[in-house]
Amino acid sequence: MKVTVLQFQPKLLAVQDNVERLSPMLEGITSDLVVMPELVTSGYVFASLQEVRNVAESVPEGASFTRFAKLAQERNFSLVYGFPENDEGVFYNSSVLINPDGSYHVYRKVHLFDREKLFFQPGDKAFDVCVAKNGVTIGMMICFDWQFPEAARSLALAGAQIICHPANLVLPWCQEAMKLRSLENRVFSVTANRTGTEVNGNTKLSFTGCSQILSPLGEVLLRLSEDEEAAITIDIDVERALDKRITERNDAFKDRRPELYRL
Repeated sequence: MKVTVLQFQPKLLAVQDNVERLSPMLEGITSDLVVMPELVTSGYVFASLQEVRNVAESVPEGASFTRFAKLAQERNFSLVYGFPENDEGVFYNSSVLINPDGSYHVYRKVHLFDREKLFFQPGDKAFDVCVAKNGVTIGMMICFDWQFPEAARSLALAGAQIICHPANLVLPWCQEAMKLRSLENRVFSVTANRTGTEVNGNTKLSFTGCSQILSPLGEVLLRLSEDEEAAITIDIDVERALDKRITERNDAFKDRRPELYRL
């Protein structure tokens, strides 16, 4: 299957402008699955809850969702993107999978990072898989979820073949840590990071770019630079993620001893 990672620098609080700039990038893609960054519609460095309220959207009524769902249908791909979600006045840092047939699945970020805790509620639903185009099973994590091995492991145990990982990374370790998340779970992973520097009041953050696609052995199949805006597509054999064998006598999942673990 063809998988695309899209790296982008959104403008803060400019939802319509961001969607207008993303649309031609998506229109030029021939793929089965496209993954875009965390909060790609809104930017990241919020200064107030009112700013979040101004840019947050509900699903499936939101204008961004409507536009992206139309593109997913027209271009015949599944699409994962991050956005600020408004659920009846409660705000989440969320991502959504949209399929070409219009079906969708929302994930709400479980592990909030730093100032996100000032504006968002943590997701309260279990890590679960959903079905993308052609029956491929994916799981979604968002950014700082990478720090917690239980997130990727839960998705892999639930049957995820690909972990879709929208991100706004500022710490320097994630891209390397995701190699281990892919390897220990024998799954593909797609980390779609943003790039650029964002300033709001006294808060300034620089993002690390280097979006990547990794194999079930933790191999870097594709990695972008720190600062480019691009959508890059590669072919993967997604069936590789169903093979959990390590040696003739070892299996990444069958050899687990959960009765001895403390979680």
